[in-house]
Amino acid sequence: MVTSVYVTSPEGHTGKSSVALGLLESFVRRVGRVGVFRPITRGDADRDSVVELLLAHDGVDLTYDDCVGVSYDDVHADPDGALATIVQRYHHVADRCDAVVIVGSDYTDVAGPTELAFNARVAANLGSAVVLVVSAVDREAGDVRQMVDVSAAELAGAHASLVAVVANRARPEHMAEIGANLADLPVPAWVMPDVPLLAAPSVRDLMRATGGTLVTGDDELLDREAEELIVGGMTMEHILQRLSDGAVVIVPGDRSEVILALVAAHAAENFPSLAALILNGGFAPSEQTTRLMDGLRQRLPIITTDLGTFEAASRAARTPGLLSTGSQRKLDLARSTFEQAIDSERLLDAVDVPRSTVVTPLMFEHELLERARADRKHVVLPEGEDDRILRAASTLLAREVAALTLLGDEATIRARASELGLDLTAARVLSPKDPELRERFARTYAGLREHKGMTVERAREIVTDVSYFGTLMVYEGLADGMVSGARHTTAHTIKPSFETIKTAEGVSIVSSVFFMCLTDQVLVYGDCAVNPDPDAGQLADIAISSAATAAQFGVEPRIAMLSYSTGESGSGADVDKVRAATAEVRRRRPDLVVEGPIQYDAAVDAEVARTKMPDSQVAGRATVLIFPDLNTGNNTYKAVQRSAGAVAVGPVLQGLRKPVNDLSRGALVQDIVNTVAITAVQAQGEEA
Repeated sequence: MVTSVYVTSPEGHTGKSSVALGLLESFVRRVGRVGVFRPITRGDADRDSVVELLLAHDGVDLTYDDCVGVSYDDVHADPDGALATIVQRYHHVADRCDAVVIVGSDYTDVAGPTELAFNARVAANLGSAVVLVVSAVDREAGDVRQMVDVSAAELAGAHASLVAVVANRARPEHMAEIGANLADLPVPAWVMPDVPLLAAPSVRDLMRATGGTLVTGDDELLDREAEELIVGGMTMEHILQRLSDGAVVIVPGDRSEVILALVAAHAAENFPSLAALILNGGFAPSEQTTRLMDGLRQRLPIITTDLGTFEAASRAARTPGLLSTGSQRKLDLARSTFEQAIDSERLLDAVDVPRSTVVTPLMFEHELLERARADRKHVVLPEGEDDRILRAASTLLAREVAALTLLGDEATIRARASELGLDLTAARVLSPKDPELRERFARTYAGLREHKGMTVERAREIVTDVSYFGTLMVYEGLADGMVSGARHTTAHTIKPSFETIKTAEGVSIVSSVFFMCLTDQVLVYGDCAVNPDPDAGQLADIAISSAATAAQFGVEPRIAMLSYSTGESGSGADVDKVRAATAEVRRRRPDLVVEGPIQYDAAVDAEVARTKMPDSQVAGRATVLIFPDLNTGNNTYKAVQRSAGAVAVGPVLQGLRKPVNDLSRGALVQDIVNTVAITAVQAQGEEA
């Protein structure tokens, strides 16, 4: 039977969407197929923003039309008929899912005392557990408790099953008192803090609200939050005194001197980074003003609107900051706020969500982040001036996955992060030309490479390369691991580690694996990225290292040494190499379960295995698949990735004394996040 949870409130603006997003992410960790449902929407031409937000999550595979029930008009016209339609449409979703997150109405219609009652009826008829979200904005602890009691009584009257309470948007200084006042409830209760950024509209929201047009600047920066609204109706000096990071300034379009001063202030290192300018009155900047702004080469969005100052400011002030239209920073902040405030495992137990026996890609990714977060390590990212690295760093810091050092020019990196609306306050930014570290690393590197004729003078030039600088940070213990490769080749990334960090004791070769996340399990493929044609001994090393990596990340190692023949059926140099490597693994590590040579189908398909190797402990259930050469491995992982829709996480380097990992130059932000988390977990293993 499908499990569902109904997130509802007794009023609007409680932050239900943050709780729903947190619940959705929690569900994805436990079950394979998660659905979303919204029983009541406004029903107008605009699509429901909360549904859009949840559907954007990688764990949901439904269409918008699947996930909505009826409109407010339907409920007013015929409540019983609307309820019947809701039940029917919900089961259309539930039949395809293991768990469903249901989000109650938003009180965007004419709100009345019956709205919670109708949500309660819906929850009862859907058989859903209810999570009640109440607002703590401008409320004393006693008032919050009273709202909970009244709402709980309403739910009970409709026979809805309340399983948890969340008091949201509390002032941090009031959280303990509110929590204490809810402690004796018969269900678990949590308090979430008020985070002003989550209620801040984006610049794009303000542009739409004022009917504005972007005349210059970076369209990508329109998704930055407007953290403050300033009306620039005063003199230039007084406006400059009032600027703050993330502010949007509304200024008459014919005030050229003010516009230029604001653009210059935004460009200056000693002034705040603005989110946008809105030029009101229908005046476009003059040709000379535009020319001067272009010369400053700033990406600050500048928007024009025909509205007057008062109307533009009024519309902007009334614009809500919806989580669904927020930037990556806002979504990361919503997730981290939920994770820090709420015991998600206890909440899932209260909702009675069973644990799945399969491992989906999202479950694996979540486990990576949890493992990294449990013992935070310090990772250096040499490519600090790449936007993808900055976005990944923002996510990693917001979710407390790892401590980070970014390499590059600090002013440039922090300015770009501000432009993108990213919070990198907790990151260290370090120049690879830092004189003290440059000298220290030059002497270290010269000492390590003295046998190759390296001198300190030459080393001073080499160590300013970001890959060498980052690797030497790891070697010297200034970082626990390094992740690079978004802008550099694999050779450029890993060559310094071969020269300095070198291989771990008992390992003769550095190799790699990919974690291949299929729909229901995770397999480990090695080596698909580093060694073109390993000999039998090296292949045995790769297998042993891959088994250790698999075990470190929760995959029970059952090793298949792959070839074009199975068992004793084939002969030839290629098969003999695999046969010898298998024997070497058994000799060196008799505790490992290994089979080879074995064909891929016999390794992973139970039916084929029963025919070809009926008595094998590995055949049909292999989890670690070792390819005989790079050509076979690289092509196979890419074929499985594309044809089976698998998520390939890697390459993960193994065999080094300290972790260094390479990114694809086409890496996405999530790929970088996952690789940093893997590197952090590897660093934990180095200390074990």
